[in-house]
Amino acid sequence: MRLRVLGVLSVLSVLIVVFASTAILTSASRELTQELQINRAASLNRLAQVAFDAATDGGDATQLQTEMDRYSELYGEGVLVRLQTGTLRSGGLSEDRPDVRDAVARANLNLSDTTLAPLQPFGTGSEVIERSFGSASQVLGEAVLEVNSDAARQKLRERWLLVAVAAAVLAAVLLVGAARVTGWVLRPVHRLNSAVTELEATGKAGNLPEAGPPELRELSRSFTRMARTVSESIDSQRQLIADTSHQLRNPVGALRLRIDLLQLELQTARERKAAGGVLAELERVEEILDGVLRLAAAEHRAFEDSAGSPPGTPTHGLAAVIDPYPVLQEETERAGPAARRSGSSIVLAGPPDPAVHIACNAAELAQMVGELINNAVKYAAGAGITVAVRVRKEAVAVVISDDGPGLSAEGRAAATARFWRSPEHREIRGNGLGMTIVDKLAAANGGRLLLTEASPHGLIARIEFPHAVVHPGEEAPA
Repeated sequence: MRLRVLGVLSVLSVLIVVFASTAILTSASRELTQELQINRAASLNRLAQVAFDAATDGGDATQLQTEMDRYSELYGEGVLVRLQTGTLRSGGLSEDRPDVRDAVARANLNLSDTTLAPLQPFGTGSEVIERSFGSASQVLGEAVLEVNSDAARQKLRERWLLVAVAAAVLAAVLLVGAARVTGWVLRPVHRLNSAVTELEATGKAGNLPEAGPPELRELSRSFTRMARTVSESIDSQRQLIADTSHQLRNPVGALRLRIDLLQLELQTARERKAAGGVLAELERVEEILDGVLRLAAAEHRAFEDSAGSPPGTPTHGLAAVIDPYPVLQEETERAGPAARRSGSSIVLAGPPDPAVHIACNAAELAQMVGELINNAVKYAAGAGITVAVRVRKEAVAVVISDDGPGLSAEGRAAATARFWRSPEHREIRGNGLGMTIVDKLAAANGGRLLLTEASPHGLIARIEFPHAVVHPGEEAPA
């Protein structure tokens, strides 16, 4: 947007400079032409008067020739005067030139022409002006004066150069001014865009400074009020979900106790089976409540604790620089019995050499890895599961992969949505919150969750973190 606005203002600035320069140069050309024309017309009139005196004083043209020679020597321009007794010339001007013949012919018809063509800065050549002299009823002769415009053109070129320099300076000033005006106008827009991005990523946005044109200042105030309202609404909604889930745990726990007591009183197998179904649904409700509480905590980390920090950066108050490999070891061992029961196998790849470190909360990393391993055990029963730490140029990735059925491209894109369940896994118990929790916790720790397809089949879940360098001899903080 900045380039578009600056481009429009630059074009307008250049057009203003071009129009102003054109007007100034046209005026300069007209002024110099008029000055030259007046000067040469006066000289022609002077010579015509001397020629008239020579024609009326017995035909003595000595003084006229002297005047003509002096003029040609001074200005370097030719003069031709035709009298009834003969033709006088100076400066090499002759009737052999077509324009001179035409000028003499017009003057012979008592037509005088002292008009010069407008000067142009480039070019060479000369023009002629003419006039007749005599009485009111008789033409006694014709005077033709050659006008050399080279000196006037040189003056015009100097003015062109001066105007060009001034135009360049003016254009530079206007372009700098356009850039400043563009920045002044668009700076609030860029701040507003950053605030919108921050609001989307963190659920909060700081107060925007009131700068720029009045309309943008009012827009900044309106956005600040809107962001505050949205943040409060998100806070209230998240707190309501967390409080509701927490408060439901007490009656659900009491209900579970009553069902357990009821089972002790049941006598028939049919009754006990019915009670078992109720207990299974109650356990599902407890699982959903636990998932909602974990999600609320994860969203609190992702939105509340990271508010005010650029997206993709960890919360330094909670995230420590840790070696992720011990966390993977612990979670792999913890998931081993469940994997064996489902017929799956878990392999933990060897640690990277040298050891790498990431900025992440250790408990939250354990929760993320545990969720991903449990998902692989649950939805890829009988598959081989690999847990590893992979190092790239500027990132460290915790990778949990399996060779199970995997997910489609649409499924991988939707997997982090709340309560999303793959159509192929509807019969498997779950609440559809695990991937959402992992995604939120990864974002809260400055990482990101990536789901890709394994070859030839299966799913690769990768949590990527920026590489936290620990210098030799230093210990990573726990």
